[in-house]
Amino acid sequence: HMKPSKTYSTHMSTLLAALQATDGKVIEFGGGPSSTPLLHWVCKASRRKLLTYESHPKYYEYEHTFTSPLHKIQLVENWNETVVEPAGVVFIDHHPSGRRHIDAIRFKDIADLVVVHDTERDDDNYRNREIWPHFKYRFDFKECRPWTTILSNKIDLSDFNERYEAIGKKL
Repeated sequence: HMKPSKTYSTHMSTLLAALQATDGKVIEFGGGPSSTPLLHWVCKASRRKLLTYESHPKYYEYEHTFTSPLHKIQLVENWNETVVEPAGVVFIDHHPSGRRHIDAIRFKDIADLVVVHDTERDDDNYRNREIWPHFKYRFDFKECRPWTTILSNKIDLSDFNERYEAIGKKL
């Protein structure tokens, strides 16, 4: 069963900033009680296609309720079989955690922004340190744990903190 926790939502404002900085398709690797509804409704309002990949049957059962013409949810048995395609934002928050570095790197040259959750975890399970050398630009959101990192080879993120704060002021 899903046990909602504050830690499941620490990526929400960073995801909103990434969405506002891009356009195009959004791909979610590993949905959840915070990210899937947020991405679903923001993508619906902005008429963006959203694809959610999920490997956990119970999470898939919940996420599948968000299926719509713009939002496809796919149950994954093998992460190697997921489609790598151009996207405005790719959100990486799936399990097993040891798979995250592989999928983030798969999108390094075709996604505008790759957003990775749980980036304070740099152990052998998450292997985040293996992701960083593949990206030219990086923004770390460390105001709450777990941390969230935005990566790109296309968009200079050196001013992303200012962009992030400006988005908050507009709300």
